[in-house]
Amino acid sequence: MPDQPVQTTQEPIEPPNGLYNARVDDKGRLKLPSGFQEFFGALAEKKLYITTVDEEVGQIYPIAVWRLNRKLFNDLPDPARAARVSFLADEYGADSEMDAQGRILLPVELRRLLEIENQNVKLRAFKGHIEILNERVYQGRKNDPARNAKEDADALFRAGMQ
Repeated sequence: MPDQPVQTTQEPIEPPNGLYNARVDDKGRLKLPSGFQEFFGALAEKKLYITTVDEEVGQIYPIAVWRLNRKLFNDLPDPARAARVSFLADEYGADSEMDAQGRILLPVELRRLLEIENQNVKLRAFKGHIEILNERVYQGRKNDPARNAKEDADALFRAGMQ
């Protein structure tokens, strides 16, 4: 699913670009930066699905995008893998909605697994959902020894990136 605007009853709004700082409070609510509040607020369906599919990064899916994932799970030629990922997403996932203060309640078990209770996190839009990165994961990606920014960028430019 490429990054693209999610359909709404109004004009589609794109998710914000970049990494954003946010915080999960002591009650498990993630306070969203204003760009994410605008993005979720513009959705035709307000329901969100919050989960993890890799036990490392949290994901916030507009429910319309999560429905596409459910369909993909049913249609994949590797049903065992689809079943494992779907089970994991269900184990840690829950429906939620953004409240009037721009907060989203995160599932308890997900917060514990990702070690984000009462913690600062990083948020980024990626492939139709919002990623929630704890400090350890963020630093690991930032300092990845396999990371070669020039080589990676050159490969993407050759593939057509502008």
